[in-house]
Amino acid sequence: MNGAPDDKRTYLVVIDDSPEARTALHFAARRAAKTNGAVEVLAVVEPQDFVQWGGVQAAIEEEQRLRIEASVAASVGEIVDAAGIQPTIIVSPGDPVAAVRGLIGTRSDIAALVLGAAPSGNPGVLVANFTGNDAGKLPCPVMIIPGGLSDEQLERLS
Repeated sequence: MNGAPDDKRTYLVVIDDSPEARTALHFAARRAAKTNGAVEVLAVVEPQDFVQWGGVQAAIEEEQRLRIEASVAASVGEIVDAAGIQPTIIVSPGDPVAAVRGLIGTRSDIAALVLGAAPSGNPGVLVANFTGNDAGKLPCPVMIIPGGLSDEQLERLS
């Protein structure tokens, strides 16, 4: 799996329930629409400390997928409709940094990792990691999207 069959630029967005993640998703969707690209959304689910039945973890992951799909539809529905972009959603259990590194390491079509940064306070574990010690270790650029940007600013910048 070294790239998309049509070699589209793929913008990878790591999403959670934060407003800055939705801002990053807006940016990536607008950028993909303008460059005839694609958007992949990665949601990382922390594995449960103890799951007696494997079906419970699968149910948790499926619930997370449905929640993320609803969030993606609500966040970029108008962009998806206008540009015909259908984001791919990946739900991965485990550590977010390891999940991102593992996915990017197996894909040549990922044009950029798009992360949202909180308008104030701690930037988050992914932003801190991929702009700190690991800044030069990825095979693609990291785009940090400020969480406080308006729709007009996102449109202008994308």
